[in-house]
Amino acid sequence: MFNFFKSPKIKKMGRIENGSGYLYALKDPKSPAVEAFRTLRTNIGFASVDRPVKLILVTSPTPEDGKSTVVANLGMVMAQAGNNVLIVDADLRKPTQHHIFEVINNRGLVNIMVQGEELSGVVRPGPVEGISLVTSGPIPPNPSELFASGKMAEFLSALREKYDVVLIDSPPVVAVTDPVLLAARVDGVILVVKAGVTRIDIINSALEQLKKANERFLGVVLNQVRATGGGYNYYYYYGKTEK
Repeated sequence: MFNFFKSPKIKKMGRIENGSGYLYALKDPKSPAVEAFRTLRTNIGFASVDRPVKLILVTSPTPEDGKSTVVANLGMVMAQAGNNVLIVDADLRKPTQHHIFEVINNRGLVNIMVQGEELSGVVRPGPVEGISLVTSGPIPPNPSELFASGKMAEFLSALREKYDVVLIDSPPVVAVTDPVLLAARVDGVILVVKAGVTRIDIINSALEQLKKANERFLGVVLNQVRATGGGYNYYYYYGKTEK
């Protein structure tokens, strides 16, 4: 569970945009919120003891649940732990990662899928060593067809060989089929929900769809939960769901 509050734009090195996400792991690495991301990183590590979890899909039931912020900060703390991390913005409906990292989104995943560009031509270095970013690129008319293609399967397979961890930011589950198509191609899935906002029936529907596509469901991140003790503004909970 995470509770994020609005934060002012950080100058240059912070590379923060006044958009839907914030790089807390860069802005305030000693904060309770960032410690929560480190705990999430540790729990994912426990989940990969017997079987490697390299390709991780992060999605949400509905828009504005905070999935893109979770992807960006989880990627940062994974890189800070010495991993070679790639963030892929596969939300081809409403991409956000280029806003969070303050880069131009003129070329990205769509250019690789449609135009055959090489990864080396579109991948961008992140603000700390060990993290890279592939933005969405231009919005295509048919995202679902791209995700269902053999080319996407080949692309993800190549990423598995090149990076320690690949975090894939995808659209909300209830809106489109894109996350379900991607879930079938990854090693694990994380669902981000917003406390007190996302309806239980919608969460259950999202879980059902994702588990049909990939039995390796890693857990749920509950976002925007206000802690009441200890003077902290952030509280975290992460756990595997019952099968």
